[in-house]
Amino acid sequence: MADTMQFDLVSPERRLASYQAAEVQIPGADGDLTAMPGHMPMVTTLRPGVLKVNGPEGAKDFLVTGGFAEVNAEGASILAEKAVPLGEAKAADLDPLIEAAQAAASEATGALRDMADKQLADLQALRDAVA
Repeated sequence: MADTMQFDLVSPERRLASYQAAEVQIPGADGDLTAMPGHMPMVTTLRPGVLKVNGPEGAKDFLVTGGFAEVNAEGASILAEKAVPLGEAKAADLDPLIEAAQAAASEATGALRDMADKQLADLQALRDAVA
């Protein structure tokens, strides 16, 4: 088995990363997961959080607000709604997303309210991690 796999991270604005990685820690909507070389094929949605990548060149962290991850034995491809290197992220950039999530949560009911509350909590936790 190989020691590294291909890692790609893209957002609508740009490609943020494309290099070899030993592991990718993904903030999945159904729970965090770690992708490594030889991983079983899967697709998952992302929740707002920090995507952590470890490779031969060291560790790199990225803020992601949502999107999709496709993982297989050869690599991990992340298609993010919004993504920035964690070092470039500003807590204030998340404020409009938090305001929209608060509005959505206040209007939602039942199971949709639970999902909206979770989205809001994830965004607030991400803002705290950036601050």
